[in-house]
Amino acid sequence: MSSTVLPPSSLKSDWILPSRGRVGMFSLIAAESAIFTIFVVAYIFYIGKSIAGPLPKDVLDLPIFTTVCLLSSSLTIHLAVKSLRNANVRAFGIWWFLTLILGAIFLAGTGREWHQLIFEKGLTISTNLFGTTYYSLVGLHAFHVTVGLLGITVAMILTVRGKVKPSHAERVDVFSLYWHFVDVVWVVVFTVVYVIGR
Repeated sequence: MSSTVLPPSSLKSDWILPSRGRVGMFSLIAAESAIFTIFVVAYIFYIGKSIAGPLPKDVLDLPIFTTVCLLSSSLTIHLAVKSLRNANVRAFGIWWFLTLILGAIFLAGTGREWHQLIFEKGLTISTNLFGTTYYSLVGLHAFHVTVGLLGITVAMILTVRGKVKPSHAERVDVFSLYWHFVDVVWVVVFTVVYVIGR
């Protein structure tokens, strides 16, 4: 019985180490996911435990339009990255700008909702447990959207100035992971706050 010995070159794997940027972003997302999990669990735990009103069903409306805008921005940022990988910087700029606009619409919608809740419906962070957990959870998400929009704005300025090249596609792709994370978190927040919590 004979055995075949394979040469060392045939034992090599095609696996390549992920970039430091990608590993760093996944680490950040993991840490941020833990924080959001704590806030979501706290919100769920305190649902219905407010002694005084207003309650979620009294003041919350479904933010359908702004939700569609934010979730659509995941598609536009994906198309932007794909365009840059295909060396089409002009198309990248268009899709990137659309991502910026959609994210800004979402953030403006959140601000409008808060204005109505505070000044028209009397719900502040100190009104009751619902107010405290609502503003904490939705505010945490709005903060992450703001950070994402600042990053998108910087990249947009660099694009307009002609500084973004196809060679930057990997960096842009790594940043897009953060934006996709923000969108996924919103699906959870929307479900917990506006569907289950009402």
